[in-house]
Amino acid sequence: APPPSPVPRPSPPPARPPPRRATIWVAPPRITKPGEEWILKQVRSCEADGYLVRNYDHLAYFAADRKRGDFSLNVANPLTAAHYLQRHGLERVTASYDLNITQLESLLQAAPGTWFDITIHQHMPMFHMEHCVFCAFLSKGKDYRDCGRPCDTHRVALRDRVGAELPLKADAGCRNTVYNNRAQTGADYVARLLELGARSFRVEFVNEGADEVVRTITRYQQLIRGEITGADVWRELKLLNQLGVTRGQMETAPQFITKKK
Repeated sequence: APPPSPVPRPSPPPARPPPRRATIWVAPPRITKPGEEWILKQVRSCEADGYLVRNYDHLAYFAADRKRGDFSLNVANPLTAAHYLQRHGLERVTASYDLNITQLESLLQAAPGTWFDITIHQHMPMFHMEHCVFCAFLSKGKDYRDCGRPCDTHRVALRDRVGAELPLKADAGCRNTVYNNRAQTGADYVARLLELGARSFRVEFVNEGADEVVRTITRYQQLIRGEITGADVWRELKLLNQLGVTRGQMETAPQFITKKK
């Protein structure tokens, strides 16, 4: 009798590509005054993968590093975007927060979508101030040299006239930023932005806990992959965030200024 045929072994599964290494980008303080280069030196000492450029001092200080532009550069047209990318070597710039969805679409139609970071979830920064509330109310000191850094251990909010508590954050330069207490989302517009070539989206947090951060990012990843709709994200975020979310400036109607004759 002929020998039995060998049982074929199943082919091994195809090798999975190694996971892409996450990169860490660091944001220096929004404002840099003369004599505060020591703060930028501390920022660079962390040896991050790249830095978020927020003003012209950062362009000069981080000239030899990987860098991307923050919203404070106010990029609202393709000429400004080209200036920062081609002259200053930024990898991408954040589209201005002043743009509504119609204006953002026009920007993406006039320049490559890969030029831009588009913020689709955030607590809008409302104002930025030199006065440090943490030092004034939680310390007997006068500045960072003797205040004891209460901003590192305390969570502070400012209550407005209607009772809303607005989160307050201090930066490395002891300046404070007040944020809207309600997160705003551009989830409804992500599909259209992808059609226009956008490929990089920003999701920002202020005081959210780890579970909420993971869940929110997961939903946006599913949205970008087309697994869920913007309406799905909207509904879930309204349930997830006790304060709710808003669509913010993206759905603001364009305003036309007419000149009197």
